[in-house]
Amino acid sequence: MTSSAFETIAPDSVVYLDRLAATDLARAYKSRMLDELGLRPGHTVLDLGCGPGTDLGALAEAVTAAGEVIGVDHDQATVDTAEHRTRDLSTVTVRRGDIHDLPLPDSTADRARTDRVLQHIADPARALHEIRRVLRPGGRLVMGEPDWDTLIVDHPDSGFSRAYTQYVTDEVIRNARIGRQLARLSAEAGFTVPTVLPVTSVFRDARAADEILGLERTTRRAVAAGYFTEEGARSWLDHLSSGPFLAAMTFYIVVAES
Repeated sequence: MTSSAFETIAPDSVVYLDRLAATDLARAYKSRMLDELGLRPGHTVLDLGCGPGTDLGALAEAVTAAGEVIGVDHDQATVDTAEHRTRDLSTVTVRRGDIHDLPLPDSTADRARTDRVLQHIADPARALHEIRRVLRPGGRLVMGEPDWDTLIVDHPDSGFSRAYTQYVTDEVIRNARIGRQLARLSAEAGFTVPTVLPVTSVFRDARAADEILGLERTTRRAVAAGYFTEEGARSWLDHLSSGPFLAAMTFYIVVAES
C-alpha cells in the first residue's frame, strides 16, 4: 500500500505546524483573522493554543510596544519553542496553561484568538466560557477552525472518498465538525457573533495536500479500523498519487464579541 509520493512517518508537531503556517492557504486565512481581530496599539491580546509561537510576532507588531501579547499552550515543548522564538520581543510572554482553565484573572484582555485549536480539545463549550471570562467587556475573540465533514477528495470511486472523510470525522479529529458549531457554541457561551466567514481550502497538488492531510498515514489507520480493505486502500492511494488531484474543505473564521 505504500506510495513513494506520500509521507509514511508523521512529522514532529512543531515541524508540522511550521509547515502548515508556511502554506499560501494558511498565510491567507491567518491574515484575515488578524484583520478581524482589529488590534490597536496598547491592546492586550491572547493567543490561546499558541503552539511554537507562529503568530506571536505579528500580534506584537500590531499592538506595538504599548501593548501586550500573551501566548498560552498546554504543551511544554511548544511553550519552550515559542519562548525561544520570541525572546527578543519584550511585549510577548508565553505561559503553559489549559484553555479550559486559563491561568489569567478576569477581564485580562481586549482580544483573543484561537487557530485550529478547538477541534482538538476536550470541551469547546467550557473553553468558550473561560475565554469570555478573561476578555474585557466589549472584547473580541476570533477563531479559525476547519469542518472536516466537508472534506472532499476526488476519486473515480466516490465510496472511497466518503470512507476516508468518514474515518477522519469519526476517529481522527476529536471535534471534527467544530467549524459549523462555533457560532452556536459562542452564542451559548454569552458572546454575540457578528461575523462568520467560510473559507474554502483547495488542494490541486497531491504532495502538498499530503503534507497537511497525511493521506497515506491516515489511510493506513483507516484500513486497521475497517474503513478500507487493503485492496481498496491501494487503489485509492495509487489514483491519488498518479492522477489529476483535487481536494477541498471548508474552514470557518468566526468573530465573537463579549
